[in-house]
Amino acid sequence: MRPSLSRIAVALCLGILAFSLGSCAALPDEQGRDAGTAAFEAGHWPRTLTDSMHDPIRIPAKPERIVSTSVGLTGSLLALDAPVIASATAPAGPDTDGDGFFKHWADVASDRKVDPLYEIGKFDLEEIEDQKPDLIIVAATGADSEVDNVGALRKIAPTIVVDYADKDWNELSKLLGEATGTEERAEQNSAAINERVSALRSMLAIPSGTTASIISYAAHGISPIAKTTGPHAQLFRGLGFTVVSTPKKFDTSTQPREDFSFVSYRDLPATLTGDATFLLAANKKATTAFTSDESLAQLPSVQSGSVFPLTTAHLLDYYATQKILDYFEHDFPGLGSSELE
Repeated sequence: MRPSLSRIAVALCLGILAFSLGSCAALPDEQGRDAGTAAFEAGHWPRTLTDSMHDPIRIPAKPERIVSTSVGLTGSLLALDAPVIASATAPAGPDTDGDGFFKHWADVASDRKVDPLYEIGKFDLEEIEDQKPDLIIVAATGADSEVDNVGALRKIAPTIVVDYADKDWNELSKLLGEATGTEERAEQNSAAINERVSALRSMLAIPSGTTASIISYAAHGISPIAKTTGPHAQLFRGLGFTVVSTPKKFDTSTQPREDFSFVSYRDLPATLTGDATFLLAANKKATTAFTSDESLAQLPSVQSGSVFPLTTAHLLDYYATQKILDYFEHDFPGLGSSELE
């Protein structure tokens, strides 16, 4: 049974897809790696990794000039203190700054003087070559993927293809840490997040069985909804929620994904059954639009006043995760206590 929301009210006492929105043969003493399995000793180079295309990629030395062709992966690299010198950018929007970088890590990119490259969808090989990279990062999926250009990129520098749709931010951080020689920082970030999630879980004391739906609401369109297998679900489970699963019959995705299902507007009432609904890349205005939508008026979360905006975009990295945890520490009013009241 769904726990009574009157029992779930939480008063905090402390001040916590968008994009689914050169390869060499391994040396005799080297091995490839599958995700999560290192085939080298930390701190030692060269090293060979097997990327998401199942290609063994030999990286001769610790990278010093990294180009990210995926703006969705750039934040994860910056969180590792990896030497990113340039990155592809996102189209102008409420989630990006003037350079086309996501706002939750744009200040870091500015401080480190990361050059904005082309906007995604406008691939420019010459611009990448001019950066003289010694490692190039490519997304396997999403609107910022340049998989079709991997062959050309590998003529410039070792190029790693990474699938961020089938990994949580922690797995992604570990993989990128191995590729960039920043394994220690990846471990530190993971420990910091785990410690903070644990502390918040105790503070929030969400009753067992409390369910949550997590959506990037697109009025009258197709909305991405977090899957139980995705990184958002993992984070929210750590905080004490049980994330609602999307019935397969409502998922319009054209390719297998672990992070989001894509649900049509007419099917949202049958899908968003959580005690609470969290809106990604949203503000209070967007939350008002959601709660005022007559088609969604009977949702449990709307009825109880438990619809909450999260300003972070779809892709979770270290910075976005910290921002969500900031929300729960400082701004979350408690279930059944809508911010809009």
